[in-house]
Parts: sequence; C-alpha cells; structure tokens
Amino acid sequence: MRLMTVLSGLAAAMMATLTAGAAAAQDLSRGLEVVGTPKDAGIDFQFAATELARDLQQLDWLILVIITAITLLVVVLLLWAIVRYNRRANPIPSRFTHNSTIEVAWTVIPILVLVFIGAFSLPVLFKQVEIPEADITIKTTGYQWYWGYEYVDHDFGFDSYMIGHPATLFGEGDEDVTPFVLDAAMEAKLERHGYSRSDFLLATDTAMVVPVGKTVVVQITGADVIHSWTIPAFGVKMDAVPGRIAEIWFNAEREGIYYGQCSELCGKDHAYMPITVQVVSEAEYEAWLDEAIEQYAGTPRAGAALAMAD
Repeated sequence: MRLMTVLSGLAAAMMATLTAGAAAAQDLSRGLEVVGTPKDAGIDFQFAATELARDLQQLDWLILVIITAITLLVVVLLLWAIVRYNRRANPIPSRFTHNSTIEVAWTVIPILVLVFIGAFSLPVLFKQVEIPEADITIKTTGYQWYWGYEYVDHDFGFDSYMIGHPATLFGEGDEDVTPFVLDAAMEAKLERHGYSRSDFLLATDTAMVVPVGKTVVVQITGADVIHSWTIPAFGVKMDAVPGRIAEIWFNAEREGIYYGQCSELCGKDHAYMPITVQVVSEAEYEAWLDEAIEQYAGTPRAGAALAMAD
C-alpha cells in the first residue's frame, strides 16, 4: 500500500512538471506570430528568417534560371532540327562523321556553366559547414518518435512531443482527445497550448526556445535510428545519426514560431514527429531560461558562469 502511495506521488509530480513546462510554452506561443510554416497550395519557399536561408533561396533561383535557359535552348535546337532536317526538307542527308567545333563547344560550355554555378554555390556550402562561435548551444536528439532538447550550457533538457501524441494527453480537458485525430477536442487542446487548428501535426507541447539575433549551434544525434532535423525557414537540415554528433547553426532575424518535420523516414510514426522553434526577444528568452532552469533543475546562469571561469 505504501509503495502504491509513493508511486502515485511520483506520477503526480511528473504530471505537474510536464504541465508546468507546457504552460510556459503556452505563454510564449500566445504572443508569437507563426512565421515559418507550410502554406496550402504553396509552390514557393517559406519566409527566409536567416542569412543562410536567403543564400540558399537566391542560389536556387540562380540555378533555376540557368537550367531554364538550357532547357529552352535544347528545345529550340530540337525543333530547328525537326523542321530543317526532316525527310521532306532535306531528302539527301549529309554523311559526315564528326564536327570538331561542335564537339569542343558542347564540352567546354558545360564546364564553364558548372564552374559558374560552383563559384556561387561553394561559398554558400562553406558558410553552412563552418560553424561560428555559439551564443547558445543546444543538443538535439531524435527518438522514435519525438525530439529531445538539451541546453548544454545550463545542464537541463526536455522532450518535445507533437500535440495530440498520447504522451501529451494527461491534462485537464484531454479526456475526450483522440490521439492523432483532428476534431473539436483536439482543436481545443491546441488552443490551450496557444496554437490554432492549422497548427495540427506541426505544433509541439514544448518547443526549442532561442533569442532573436543570436548565433545558435545545434548538435544533432539520434538515439535509435536515423532521423533528420530541419527548419526550412532557417535553411538548415541535418541527419540525426546514432553514435555520431553533427552540428548546424543559425541566427534567426525575426521573432515568431517556426515549424519543421523529421525529414528521414524513421518508422511508423515518422509523420508525427514535428519540430517547433520559438524565436523570442532577448528579454523573453532570459525570463524563459530562468524558469526552465528552475523547472528542469538546470545549472543557474551565475553558477554556469563561475564554472566556465574555473
């Protein structure tokens, strides 16, 4: 009987911890605009919230122009050959074996095109892989099927589940919520977390929170199978491979909520493994950080500074 009482107390404490963490995320999400999100029937990129994303989008448009010009040239040449050299217009075909000028041209011109593309693409690649000094370092671990975030500078972490995942159905009002099903009860749950119906399958119960205008380095790994962490509006994507740690970085220039998805097929619930990043002002981040350190028993900022000095 005493054991059951202890276990019940521990379960209640865990639920209270999860509820408090969700409440903190809810307070932030209510005041933020959803910026980085897919658009219905959209064919363009998401809003570029970082320099990396702008560089990638500009490079994409440059290459699109080049390949469009090449495609049009090939189509024109094909049509010209069809009209000029069909049997009726040219009943006696030429019988040459080669043309040195044409052969040199179709070898040299593609080389020049590739060199031109490389001159613009390599600097973008180097900017992605050369990790700058971090203002904030966050370790991200992919699990089947949720994400774990560890703020390594302050020794605390938390798990992030899609709102509507069974692991999130413990609060008041969740009795009528069916996991993974968008209905009135699920919509009400999203609203309790500060989100709307359109955020279903994208919003999570807790989010990675970062300040605007700061360099964030994300260390990415996997705990079981290969996952992939990506935020399209930031222009970042990296596989989470078990046993290996990879790094990406970003510097978000606009406050708001940004969504991503696991982008590596990782099992039956792969579709229910979203990513939510909340970019807030520095003052809001400092307030959230103090609350999170207390909530998740992390190292206080003063203690962290002393430890780094030692």
